[in-house]
This record gives sequence, C-alpha cells and structure tokens, in this order.
Amino acid sequence: MNVEIYTVDYCPFCKKAIAFLDEHKVNYKRTRIDDNEDTWRKKLGEMYNIKGDVTVPQIIIDGKRIGGYTDLMEAYNKGEIKF
Repeated sequence: MNVEIYTVDYCPFCKKAIAFLDEHKVNYKRTRIDDNEDTWRKKLGEMYNIKGDVTVPQIIIDGKRIGGYTDLMEAYNKGEIKF
C-alpha cells in the first residue's frame, strides 16, 4: 500500500491523521507544504480534480485521493481501508 499525505504544521487535522497512521504503523510519505502552501494547494487541486478549496491534509492511497482526516476515518470505519 502506497500512502502519501500532504500537510501543514499548524493544522490540527494533519496532526490527527499523522497520529492515526503512526498508531496503525502505516508507512507513508509525508510532504509538508508550509513553505509554498498556495502553490501546493493549487497543484493538488489540479492533480486530483478537487473542486473548490483544497484543504489539508490531503491523503492519497495507491494513487487514489481519499481526502482529509474525516474522510480517512470514515473510510477506515466502513472497512473500505484496512491497515
């Protein structure tokens, strides 16, 4: 399973997502977008066809955009994602 997560350091949902992944011993690639946040948000929107505001974290599993922390938890609780 290939997991990517895009975060900013000030985001509480980013911290929750990272803690959840760490707790479940998931290997992931974290990209901090703090230094170039506006550019990264635009780039992520284009890459994953996100309509409207691009929020963080953005979680990508096996090339498929899951969304943010709430989306991750929903998919996990429904059994759509297993770690």
